[in-house]
Amino acid sequence: MFVLELGGDDDDFAAAEARAAATDLRVAAPGIGLASDLDSERFRGLAYAHRAGEHVATTDASVDAAVAALEDAGVAREGSVAVRARNVRNTTDVDTQQAERDLGGVLVDAGLDVDLDDPDHELRALFSGDDCFLAWLHAESVRDFGERKPTDRPFFQPGSMDPLLARALCNLAGVRPGDVVLDPMCGTGGVLIEAALLDARPVGTDAQQKMVEGARQNLAAYAADFDVARADATRLPLRDDAADAVVFDAPYGRQSKVETHELADLVAGALAEARRVTERCVLVADRDWRDAARDAGWTVAERFERRVHRSLTRYVLVLT
Repeated sequence: MFVLELGGDDDDFAAAEARAAATDLRVAAPGIGLASDLDSERFRGLAYAHRAGEHVATTDASVDAAVAALEDAGVAREGSVAVRARNVRNTTDVDTQQAERDLGGVLVDAGLDVDLDDPDHELRALFSGDDCFLAWLHAESVRDFGERKPTDRPFFQPGSMDPLLARALCNLAGVRPGDVVLDPMCGTGGVLIEAALLDARPVGTDAQQKMVEGARQNLAAYAADFDVARADATRLPLRDDAADAVVFDAPYGRQSKVETHELADLVAGALAEARRVTERCVLVADRDWRDAARDAGWTVAERFERRVHRSLTRYVLVLT
C-alpha cells in the first residue's frame, strides 16, 4: 500500500487527479490518500499530490504511538536515513521535532546512520487528524510549475490559466504519453503546454488569430510537435475520433455573446463537437454546464467546485 500526500485544500479534487497514477485511491485523512498500487513515473506528473511513500504503519496521532508502531513493524532498510515529520494541515498538536528525534532513535538502534542532507532512505511521519501514517518515501512529483508562470511566457493575456490547474485537468482527462490532446478554445496554450510536458501531442484551435499565433509562440518553447489553427469550436476541422482527450476552459463572464455565438450556444456546440472527436473530456468554466454536457451526449463522471475568490467559482466537469 502507498501513502500519498495531497496538496491544495480540496482533497476530493486532488485524489481524483492522483487516480491517474494511483490504484484504488481513497482519502484516509485530511491531506492523506491511500492507494493499493502506484505508477511512479505518472506520479511525477501530478499537480496536487506531492509525495508517495510505501506504507509502514498507521497508528494514533501521537509520538509514542508512532514510535511503538515503527518498532513493531521493523526496519527493512540499510544505509543512511532521515526522518521527516509533518503536522498535515495543522490538524494535530504533535511536536514534529520530537517525532523526528524519537523515530530517528529507533532507526539508529536498528543500525542505520542518520544523514539529513542526502539520505539513502527517508521515513515520512504524517500526523493528520486522529492518525499517524508512517511511510518510506517512494516518489515525488516534479514541482516546476513556478517556472511556467503565464506572465513569463512569450505571449501573455490576462486570465490565462495557471499551469498547476492546467496540469491537473490533463490528468483528470487521463492523458498519457502519445495521446492526442485537443483544446478547442486554446487561448494562450496553457493546457496544451502541460499536455506536451506529459509527452502527449497537443492540438489546439481558437477563434481569434491573435490567440492562435500567441499559442504557437508559447508552445514552441516547450514542445517540438504540435498543431494550432484558427477554427470555430462548434465546427472543428477534425475527423470523428481524432483525439484521445479534449480539455478546455469555456469563456467566463456574463457577456451575452462571444464572437458570433451566444455563450450558451458556443459551449453546447463545443461540447457536441468534443463528443464527436473523443470519448474523454474535461471542461472548466465559471458556471455549471452539466445540462449542456448531458444534452451533447456526455455522462458527468465527476464534478468539482473550486472557489477562486468571492466573485469566481470554477466548475470542473469530468465527462465520459
